[in-house]
Amino acid sequence: MWNTFWSTRTLLGLGHLWMFLLVPFLAVPRTFASPYGPVDSRGNGSTLHPETFQVFNVDYSHVQVPFEIVLWILLASLAKLGFHCSGRLPSVMPESCLLIVVGLMVGGAIYGVRHRPPPTLSGDAFFLFLLPPIVLDAGYFLPGRLFFENLGTILLYAVPGTLWNALGIGFSLHGLCLVVPGPELEGLSLFHCLQFGSLIAAVDPVAVLSVFEEMHVNDQLHILVFGESLLNDAVAVVTYKLFESFLRVPTLSSLDVLVGAVQVVLVGMGGVVVGIFFGLLAALVTRFTVRVQVIAPLFVFLFSYLSYLTSEMLHISGIMAIMSCAVCMKQYVEANISEKSHTTIKYFLKMLSSVSETLIFIFLGVSTIQDKHMWNWPFVTCTLFLCLAWRAVGVLLLTAMINKVRRNTVTFRDQFIIAYGGMRGAICFSLVFLMDDFPMKKLLITTTITVILFSVFVQGMTIKPLVELLEVKRKGEKELPSLGVEIHCRVLDHLMAGIEEVVGYTGQHHWKDKFDQFNTKYLRRFLIRQDKQPKSSLVRLYQKLQRHVEEGGEKKVEECVLESTQSRVLLPEEMDSIRMILTTNLHNFNKRHMMAYSRHKLNPEFFMDNTSHHALVRPASVGDRTLFLSPTLSAQWEHEPEDCVSYRDGPRRLSRSLTMYSSPPSRDPEEDLPSQNGPRELPQDGLTDDGATPDPAPALALGRSSSSSTTRVPKKLSFVLENERDKE
Repeated sequence: MWNTFWSTRTLLGLGHLWMFLLVPFLAVPRTFASPYGPVDSRGNGSTLHPETFQVFNVDYSHVQVPFEIVLWILLASLAKLGFHCSGRLPSVMPESCLLIVVGLMVGGAIYGVRHRPPPTLSGDAFFLFLLPPIVLDAGYFLPGRLFFENLGTILLYAVPGTLWNALGIGFSLHGLCLVVPGPELEGLSLFHCLQFGSLIAAVDPVAVLSVFEEMHVNDQLHILVFGESLLNDAVAVVTYKLFESFLRVPTLSSLDVLVGAVQVVLVGMGGVVVGIFFGLLAALVTRFTVRVQVIAPLFVFLFSYLSYLTSEMLHISGIMAIMSCAVCMKQYVEANISEKSHTTIKYFLKMLSSVSETLIFIFLGVSTIQDKHMWNWPFVTCTLFLCLAWRAVGVLLLTAMINKVRRNTVTFRDQFIIAYGGMRGAICFSLVFLMDDFPMKKLLITTTITVILFSVFVQGMTIKPLVELLEVKRKGEKELPSLGVEIHCRVLDHLMAGIEEVVGYTGQHHWKDKFDQFNTKYLRRFLIRQDKQPKSSLVRLYQKLQRHVEEGGEKKVEECVLESTQSRVLLPEEMDSIRMILTTNLHNFNKRHMMAYSRHKLNPEFFMDNTSHHALVRPASVGDRTLFLSPTLSAQWEHEPEDCVSYRDGPRRLSRSLTMYSSPPSRDPEEDLPSQNGPRELPQDGLTDDGATPDPAPALALGRSSSSSTTRVPKKLSFVLENERDKE
């Protein structure tokens, strides 16, 4: 009997094993014996026969939500991996196109199996979870100098340009509804058309980034398009909510319109204020993470996301908040955290933004497969044409205005790419699903999906050939910044600020200089801990460039670096020694004793005494020019190679004498060397010993000059070198 019972339990366990292998997603509740009847694992009554024990069971409903999220992320990552491993496919079509195609296939498969539309991308999931990582990554790694130099142009494209597109498309579509006969378009009111125009005018930064980063256009064009797409979304969302509130008001007055216009400004500025507050707070908190560096990156993510959520709670622009938070806290946070924490922030942000971007495009394709479509040829085709036409006209007009005050004007080719590169994406797709239900909503959803597919596939696939056809300036191979270039940029900034101060013009260099002074005097002292504050701005610049070198260490920083020094990586002790040497030398650079020429005290009639001082000596020959040295000078050069300057009339003044000679280049260099009695003298007739005319190319001979010398001097020049202390 015991053997029979054991064999029965074994067969029962094998049966459950087959069930687990063959039906992995079948929910099989686990039951156990109870004095009140069969009860499942959640304590609910069950109609199944009581079983004392089960070896395997499947409860899919318990892990359904996280399991499906992981499967979607895995599908998106595999699609992205397959795209970049597909050979020539990335050169033909953008990555976003392939991801939408994958979404269409998945959505079609779900619709064919379940016979009902697949789940759509909700507005809350997009705006609260998928969009913030993309904007945070764009803001944190935003090229600050390039962005703020073109901030005026970006704001002009983003604010007046977006309002131009939204109002133009809205009024044009309302006119179309009045002109085209038929009951299909009668349900669209003026504010419905304006609300649809505001959402369809939103240029998606996700689509723009995915296309323009693959083309490697020049920095100015890239920052104009990308910066406009970031700020354009904030303006479009605010305008969308404004017209939505107008629709819900029974009667609209002129005061309501004025309040709405003020609200647009306050919403954008409020997002900037909230972002700056949380950015400074994040910088202050990271100042005290010296003993717990492992949690320093966490504060960057938490405070950034908290600024976004706070702005959404207050009904202000979350996009402006998280972007301004990232831009504000970057320089202070990077000074407080370690290099490992900086690397963690960089790659974690890149990973989050890449996954969010991939999920957005896949869900765009999945959400297209549904039964909520309503087609109208005049409305859809006119919307496509109006989106291109109003944007092109707006870019041309605004660029004509801004080129009058810009030093680096926007060329016509760049204007064409800016107008043609305004691609629509998930922003307008999510906003159209958030509209209140009314009979014509299906038509607006269908039109939005058509515009998105047209912009991603047609514009996205043709913009790269157009860039090559128009010969738009491309970005060269990315080189690591050098200390010399950065110092020259700083010198030019200070020079321009000084010129603006002299002429009484308060331009961008003036305000930049004022902010740098305020930042150095107050903010950096308060937000960065003491041991991380460099003693010199040059040291801080060196540390910043060193971080860039470590990020792209496979490239050479300067061409003069020897190959032998690149054969191994410097040890940490060597790096610390280099930092200490550079810190000390750069900090004390202004204390060095420097000599300088004075153009006010040049004395051509001054002759140096033959016995009073040494002379400045240089190498013997360069090319066709020969340097004649007397024996005394040669001996002095050998014994004093480092101290080749002597003083006259005290330690502050220096006198130099230069003698010009002519030398035939055809003679043997050994014959051109000076004799024991001094430099060779030219004949009276101006010819050499062999009758040849001497070469007119001059050669410098630096030596002593004396009235008793027999050397014939065709031309002689003496000048005085003064120390900087004379000026004081």
